Amino acid sequence: MRIATTIFLTDHTISPVRLARCLEERGFAGLYLPEHTHIPVARDTAAPMGGELPEMYGRTLDPFIALGQAAAVTERLTLGTGITLVAQHDPIDLAKQIATLDHLSGGRFTLGIGYGWNVEEAADHGVDWRTRRELVRDRMALMRTLWAPEPAAYVGQFCSVQASTAYPKPAQPPRELGSGHLLHGPRTLIGGQAGPKLFSAIADHADGWLPIGGGGLSESLPVLRQVWETAGRDPKTLQVVPYAVQPNPGKLGHYADLGIEEVVLQLPSAKEAEIQRVLDGYAQYL
Repeated sequence: MRIATTIFLTDHTISPVRLARCLEERGFAGLYLPEHTHIPVARDTAAPMGGELPEMYGRTLDPFIALGQAAAVTERLTLGTGITLVAQHDPIDLAKQIATLDHLSGGRFTLGIGYGWNVEEAADHGVDWRTRRELVRDRMALMRTLWAPEPAAYVGQFCSVQASTAYPKPAQPPRELGSGHLLHGPRTLIGGQAGPKLFSAIADHADGWLPIGGGGLSESLPVLRQVWETAGRDPKTLQVVPYAVQPNPGKLGHYADLGIEEVVLQLPSAKEAEIQRVLDGYAQYL
């Protein structure tokens, strides 16, 4: 099982360069970073974990710039977002950022995407909360059009692009989507809670699922696998990566029994000394 990590990197924590080097030196598989552009002070949306929202949410570094630094000082460490708030980006710009990072890292990037939880943050980006899932699907389709080898136009409900020259292309090869269609771009995992809408989206335009916290997989995995196969996807290609996990040997053993090949462990949002201590403890799982 590959052991990756995630952390809220901020202006007060260990730097991306130091963290990436620490991870690769110890043999960890990857680094995933979350995204928040800003946190409006006047907020009615409850924090996802309950209680007061930790300060780190409003201090997160831009994940693409931070991962670019990590890519430059490593050779094997995989890089990912957990998650990119696609609805809050211009999709043409985002397609260029993603393709550039995957190209420069030699195909080491995983695009974790999601729909967000902060209504006020999304509203400042002009997102209508009621249609955010449809918006994300539309923008993903536009980006995949730009990542395809030949110029093609895309016209969707929320966005469009003319047939265009768009380089670099992502380094990762296309995957079979079913019915003769190909999935262009880097490995894409969708984060969120188990449910019919999420599982339908995963089967429609992703490589798998980022279940936050990793709980309840014994019940939800069979459901997702059924949705996946009903959509005509190859059952051997579904990837499930438990995310932001607080580990213990029993939990990781359970994941292994479920056939899971990668897990992402949560690191504290902290300075280097504490990160080094936590990584030394996590080394037992490598």
